[in-house]
Amino acid sequence: MKIAISVSQKEKAKGQESLYFRALVAAGARPEEVEIINSTDGRRGEASEYDGILFAGGEDVDPAHYDEPTKYESVHVDRARDQFEFALLDAAMDRRLPILGICRGIQMINVKFGGTLIQDIKNDTRLEWEHRQPGSRSELTHTVTVTEPESTLAGAVSGSCRVNSLHHQAIKRLGRGLKVTAHSEDGLVEAVEAAEDYPFLMAVQWHPEELVDHPEQKKIFEQFVTKCREAAARRE
Repeated sequence: MKIAISVSQKEKAKGQESLYFRALVAAGARPEEVEIINSTDGRRGEASEYDGILFAGGEDVDPAHYDEPTKYESVHVDRARDQFEFALLDAAMDRRLPILGICRGIQMINVKFGGTLIQDIKNDTRLEWEHRQPGSRSELTHTVTVTEPESTLAGAVSGSCRVNSLHHQAIKRLGRGLKVTAHSEDGLVEAVEAAEDYPFLMAVQWHPEELVDHPEQKKIFEQFVTKCREAAARRE
C-alpha cells in the first residue's frame, strides 16, 4: 500500500513530523506506506503508484478557477499547486482511489466539481462565528453536526462533534456530484462526500490531523486507511 499526501512546500519540509503523516500512521498506516508530495515533484497528475490520496490544507484555490476575480488581500493562492492537485484528483478518480480532503482539500475538490467558494468569511458573510480561531490549533471551538446519517462521516462521528476551525474560506455553491454531510452551527458546509457510488471520497473543513487524540477524529483517518488497503489488495 502507498498513500500520497499532497501538501504545500512548507508542509512537505516537515517530513515525517507533518501531522498529516503522523495521523495516518496513528490510524494504522506504516511510515513506509505514506509519501508526502507536492507540485515540485514532477508527478503531475500521476496516481498509478498510489492506493489513496489525501489532499491537505494550505493556500487558497485561485478564484479564477470558479470564474471570479480575487476580491481581497487575504486571498493567497498557489496556481502551480492548483494545477497539480486538479490533475491528481482527476487521475485518482479515474482509478477510483480513496480520496480524503482536509481544509483546502475540501475547497479544491468542490471547485474541481464546478462549485464556488466564499473568498473571505468575514467580508462576504454576516456570520457571528470566528472560523479562523486564535491560539492553539488543537483547541475545540465549535460544533459540527452530521446531516446525512447514511454518510461515511456518520460512521466516524455520531450525530455531532466539537472541532477546531482554521479557515477563512468555505464552500458557497456546492459542486455537481457532491453532497453535503455536515454543517456548522452557523450554516457553513463542514463536510462533503461523493453523491454517486464511489469507494471513498470524503472531505472536511476542519483539521482532524490536529485532533487524533479524539476517537471520532482518528476514526476518519482509520476509515481512509482501511479503504486504501482495500484498493491496494485489488491492485495485487
